[in-house]
Amino acid sequence: ARGPSTFIPLGEIPQEGGERSLHQLLGAFVSAGRVDHVAMVMGLHPQYLSSFWKTQYLLLRMDGPLPYHKRHYIAIMAAARHRCSYLVGLHMGEFLQVGGNPVWLQGLHCAPKKLRNLNEINKLLAHRPWLITKEHIEALLKPGEDSWSLAELVQALVLLTHYHSLASFVFGCGIKPEEDQDVENSCWAPSPHSDSSPASDDTMRGYGGTDAMQELEMLMERMKLLQENQLEEAGVTQEEMATRFELEKTESLLAPSSDTLDPSLQSNIRLFLEDPEFGYKDFTRRGEQAPPTFRAQ
Repeated sequence: ARGPSTFIPLGEIPQEGGERSLHQLLGAFVSAGRVDHVAMVMGLHPQYLSSFWKTQYLLLRMDGPLPYHKRHYIAIMAAARHRCSYLVGLHMGEFLQVGGNPVWLQGLHCAPKKLRNLNEINKLLAHRPWLITKEHIEALLKPGEDSWSLAELVQALVLLTHYHSLASFVFGCGIKPEEDQDVENSCWAPSPHSDSSPASDDTMRGYGGTDAMQELEMLMERMKLLQENQLEEAGVTQEEMATRFELEKTESLLAPSSDTLDPSLQSNIRLFLEDPEFGYKDFTRRGEQAPPTFRAQ
């Protein structure tokens, strides 16, 4: 399909002639120097686009404690955590435009230690934010050569959470790579194969874990264990059993296995991703003690 989105017909994207949408797109062009595909799709909702671009401008281009190139590098780290090659590629280009060191783009290991220290809190914010404690903050603020100031850390955390969320928008709207992006290093949201392009065995095994047969075997094994536990527990209703099964099924889809995850990663993601096996896990499970939560005003 032509246009900026895999899911939205080109005819529905704001074009020249729609005055309000066009005005918003022109504002986006003036502030960023280009109208990317995210802005074109958001042009369907001009008021939202306006708020979004004000936020983007404030985070990336206004005065703040972090240099511009470090802001874009943090955006890369956040997008890589959710395997969003579109945003990774976009901000690699922005990073170079604002004078970033090209060596840093060879991988996270080439970045300054101060930025690498964000890796732990980045992966927790992306996948299990309830596990963050005050110790994580203290470790980053601890005085030393690579320590963060409070103002710097606040801006860094806002950037991380902003781009974690934006990655979901990119996937949900099927945002396609820009024409000047390297297609081989770009990643579209995982989507079903079409009738005209039958899925190969590799495709069936690709994004997100084991192949279909292994998935089925895992579910059957879990069902067997649940049934055995039901016999041992008194008063477990059929409804509760059904709820437990649905939970197990959902978790199996959300938690890709580590042995098949790495080969599916695009090259520009793998460079900025440490501990790729770390992913979402349910906050609480029946019979387990809930992890402590860190509340900040």
